[in-house]
Amino acid sequence: MQLCGGIREGSPLVNVEMHFIVTLTTAMVCGLAGAQGTVDYPLKTVRVIVAAAPGGTLDIAGRLIAAKLGDNLKRQFVVDTRPGAGGLIGTELAAKSAPDGYTLLLVSATFTISPALHKDAPYDPLRDFVPISLATSAPYLLLVHPALPVKSVRELIAMAKARPGAMDAGVNNGSSTHLATAYFASAANIKLTYISYKGISQPATDTIAGQIQLLFGGVLANLPHIQSGRLRVLGVSTSARSLVLPAVPTIAESGLRDYDVSAWNGWVAPAGVSSTIIGKLNVELTRAIKSADVSKTLLEGGVEPVGSTPDHFQRLIAAEVPRWRKIVQDSSMRFE
Repeated sequence: MQLCGGIREGSPLVNVEMHFIVTLTTAMVCGLAGAQGTVDYPLKTVRVIVAAAPGGTLDIAGRLIAAKLGDNLKRQFVVDTRPGAGGLIGTELAAKSAPDGYTLLLVSATFTISPALHKDAPYDPLRDFVPISLATSAPYLLLVHPALPVKSVRELIAMAKARPGAMDAGVNNGSSTHLATAYFASAANIKLTYISYKGISQPATDTIAGQIQLLFGGVLANLPHIQSGRLRVLGVSTSARSLVLPAVPTIAESGLRDYDVSAWNGWVAPAGVSSTIIGKLNVELTRAIKSADVSKTLLEGGVEPVGSTPDHFQRLIAAEVPRWRKIVQDSSMRFE
């Protein structure tokens, strides 16, 4: 019989006593080799940094998934909200954390946008982090005040072309919706007047009040306004229609064929975390995201559960970084 270490039973060089020692030692080595494929993780509380303001989609979805992870793994996954500077503060904190799997980072599209906006950004999305899983995805909604005499994306574009610069668009300065608006204006070859805000809720408030005409906003925050008739939705930003608003056409369907922007959320870890821990986290995250109760809650909030391989998420990040950099470079907008 061939043993793990390559010594054969019955070898004339091995007496009975030595045979016992070699067999025992070989069994220990084989056991250690097999153990390298698994990991006893987590052994303590895991900190999950959210580099965004509390109450947003990233924070809400993150807490929901973190709680499920904690239940499944019998350890706490504590959400630590660190907003500020367009996500730079929390992201830098995560990048400088020990690569032991006990500090994770929840990210959104802002993760790939901020390096394009800030030349001195204290992190590189591809160099300083390792992806775990894409968690959720949702479209942005192109929203207008209901008194605006347009019922489709095509009509909106026609009005904007007839009156260059006369249409006000509310943007949360430096955010993913800001870039989505700039991308839309560029793709449609229209000129908008941008009204810049520091928060995520004020643009919708001012659109409802009729002070500005349009904005790009999230499903979760704006679905109640759509249902009440205070806002009209003309299109969704993703290439596929929303599961929550299936009757609303995509912007791509409405004439801008290549327009595709998603409000995605995902989980990453500092570079250097072992592939074994990343693999276990990926399995458990996917399990949590796709569980019946979590999926139901996410969908009710207008967010679609995903769960992906680390490689899939890596390809998304690698594609987003140069795309946003080009949009920032080509835009005449100011990003502060």
